[in-house]
Amino acid sequence: MNARERILDAAASVMREHGVAHATTKQIARAAGYSEALLYKHFRDKEEILLHVLQERMPVFPGGAVPGEGTVEANLVAVAHGALRFYLHAFPMMASMVAQPQLMAAARETLTRYGAGPQHPVRMLADYLQAEQHLGRVSADSTPEAAAALLMGACFQQAFLRYFGGGPDFPESAAAGLVHGLLPALLP
Repeated sequence: MNARERILDAAASVMREHGVAHATTKQIARAAGYSEALLYKHFRDKEEILLHVLQERMPVFPGGAVPGEGTVEANLVAVAHGALRFYLHAFPMMASMVAQPQLMAAARETLTRYGAGPQHPVRMLADYLQAEQHLGRVSADSTPEAAAALLMGACFQQAFLRYFGGGPDFPESAAAGLVHGLLPALLP
């Protein structure tokens, strides 16, 4: 494993244990077995480390549902399952960051600079549903933006409840249950 990979593994561990707000580059470097200076050879700052941890060390957040491929239902279940797992694993890291306005502002700025952020999964899902609507696989009467917001919001809320309750990871049936509630409004 190269230095960058060890740093990201260490960062993910430290951020889960202490939260993003309380994780320091010094702790991350120590956990990786490197100097802080080496961290800065690979990453600009802690926010960039966080971004790469979210992209590379978290459960996959599928955004690549391909319009016209598979079924709309199966594609939505895959997206919802990934979202549930991603949000569940992100809560321990992100909660402390959200509570500190200065850190939240820095994270917002960094994520915006990289074209990332919590609004992107909703936008990607809405774009997917809109494309399916154009193909006739989603009802012309549905509102893709609202459906995407409802599904991602439900995933976020369910993940929070699971995290709060100390429950295990989600089975795929949890995602299917959320999607089934939305299908009657989506399918032609």
